[in-house]
Amino acid sequence: MNYAQLLIPDFSLILCGYLVCRYTALNRTVWQQVESLVYFFLFPVLLFHSIVKSPLDLKAASGLIGAGVTLGVLAIALAYSLPHLPLLGRHIDRRDHAASAQIAFRFNSFIALALAERIAGAQGLLLIAVLIGCCVPLFNMGAVWPMARHSGTHFGREMVRNPLILATASGLAANLAGFRLPEWAEPTVTRIGSASLALGLMAAGAGMQLGTLAKGKVLGVSVLAIKHALMPLAAWALARLFGLSPTETAVLLAFSAMPTASSCYVLAARMGYNGAYVAALVTLSTLLALASLPLALGVLHRH
Repeated sequence: MNYAQLLIPDFSLILCGYLVCRYTALNRTVWQQVESLVYFFLFPVLLFHSIVKSPLDLKAASGLIGAGVTLGVLAIALAYSLPHLPLLGRHIDRRDHAASAQIAFRFNSFIALALAERIAGAQGLLLIAVLIGCCVPLFNMGAVWPMARHSGTHFGREMVRNPLILATASGLAANLAGFRLPEWAEPTVTRIGSASLALGLMAAGAGMQLGTLAKGKVLGVSVLAIKHALMPLAAWALARLFGLSPTETAVLLAFSAMPTASSCYVLAARMGYNGAYVAALVTLSTLLALASLPLALGVLHRH
């Protein structure tokens, strides 16, 4: 399987946003408005639709759900612990950590859906939809909490006002209630989802400043190591612990090795944090997935 074919389009859009912002009249003033559009409308529609469109059979996939949620909690705990580790903590800026901890556990749902379909067809899509429905609310809460805590804002208020969390929670509730979008609405919603992916990645590129990585090398290496090395290894162990089938194991391993979510940048920027630093980490995560996906599916899945 050619993983580059899945990841190069995302990387190309990030690069496109970077070049357009710096070498045309479409400068940061324009892209700040794009970020607002993506954050408050396009991404929420995408999240809601991606969760609602596939029925969730929670009972049949209980082992996969348990392994996925355990993996997510473990990754969140590792990301949160970084400033408190004896050797690493003193080299980590607490504010940058609050914004970039999410890099360690969030994932690109579009790439996850595409890869799951290639791995196991319709069954793979159903299994990854279950993981998205169960893990995205957890991951979004995990992303918001350190930023709300560090900025002194009320976590509960941020939760109920966060459009990504509202869209995810309402999508999960609608799915479990049996709601399906009418056929006439599908094309429009699908196009909105495609626009959110393209504009979100381009906005990340527009906000990227690779020079910011020099000031946070320890933090950057740490969150990316959790995302692209520790998570696949933990997924391999959890698949055995929960007794997952070969197909469920493949989906969980793919899920663990995904590049991080492009909305990490949008969330950090809209909450007033160092968006340029987070955007650079999103770009590096997309590139590192070219190594972590073959590790997870080509090496770990065979053992």
